[in-house]
This record gives sequence, C-alpha cells and structure tokens, in this order.
Amino acid sequence: MDEGHERGKSRDTISIGQYLEKIARFSGNEYGKLVRDQFQDIDGASELAMLAAPTAEELEQLKRAVAIMTPPEKQNAHRLTDEQVERIAADAKTDPANFAIFMNAYALACKGKP
Repeated sequence: MDEGHERGKSRDTISIGQYLEKIARFSGNEYGKLVRDQFQDIDGASELAMLAAPTAEELEQLKRAVAIMTPPEKQNAHRLTDEQVERIAADAKTDPANFAIFMNAYALACKGKP
C-alpha cells in the first residue's frame, strides 16, 4: 500500500482548519444571507445552511471549538466519535448540533478526496 494512502486517505486531505476557512468565506455577506434564506425551514432555522454560509456567531462558535481541539484531535478530526464531538462542543460552549453538523461534513469532505 502506498504510504500516502492510509485507508483511502490522501496526503492532500483538507485539514480541519482549512475546512473551517472554506466554510467561512460567505459568512456575513449578502450572498451568504441569500443562501441561508433559501435553506430556512418554517421556523426560520437553517442548520444545514450553516455549512454554506455560517452566521458570524456560528462561525465564532466553530472557531472556538476547533481552537480547543488537541493536535491529535485535529489530526484525526474525521475519525472523532460522537462522544468526543459532544465533549469538545460542551468544553467550547458551542451549539452541539451545529458542531456535529460541521464535523460530519468535514468527515464527508475527507472521504470525498481521491
């Protein structure tokens, strides 16, 4: 097996920090607001839109959670258990559902790399 491919993981897999930067690009701008409005449910919630255009508050919460992760947690973020994700969210005082959505999307992004 090629050293660069550990269980299908490529060397060019996006880091958790890079992924956070990627989803931050539409935070707080008009395009991001348009995307969020399109994804809103009847109650005005738009959890999945958070991945395309997080609000400033959601982005700050995600940054806080990623910042407190240990280096091994960051390195293996795509493999964290639900319990680990819940603990990190609680320690960072972030919305656990949004952090779980973010982490699941990150894991899927890692699997999607060749």
